[in-house]
Amino acid sequence: MARREEIDNEYKETVVAINRVSKTVKGGRVMKFAALVVVGDGKGTVGFGTGKAGEVPDAIRKGIEDAKKNLVKISLKGSTIPHEVIGKFGAGEVLMKPAAPGTGIIAGGTVRAVAEAAGIKDIRAKALRSNNPYNVVNATMCGLKQLRTADEAAAPRGKTAQDILG
Repeated sequence: MARREEIDNEYKETVVAINRVSKTVKGGRVMKFAALVVVGDGKGTVGFGTGKAGEVPDAIRKGIEDAKKNLVKISLKGSTIPHEVIGKFGAGEVLMKPAAPGTGIIAGGTVRAVAEAAGIKDIRAKALRSNNPYNVVNATMCGLKQLRTADEAAAPRGKTAQDILG
């Protein structure tokens, strides 16, 4: 059991959005909550999940559990990303650009939460089109999954990073 707690403690959890939804039934309205949560270790591993429940804390807990099941390892270059990328999901589109050390995270709240959880310290990002948190988080994750370092791009071709970079 102690091992399980160690695994839980190494992840940083951020609640991105909480949505209250209601269903009208014969006796009145029934309120429920949906939570969008981002989880990351700050070293290049990040994931997101959603949780739905009758109470906010339960929804957040379920979201964290879902996020830990969907963790993804992303490529980093120092404190930033290796190259410019556009992530797309549904109507959500996120443009992410590498930034010089010391720039910080220049991004909206939704993209910022994902970048901080992933351990990205310097990045410039802009959410284009949709501002729906679910679509923006999904688009950000799609963009981060596309990232490849020069070594990762060179390996399938049987070349070195120096051959590609010139």
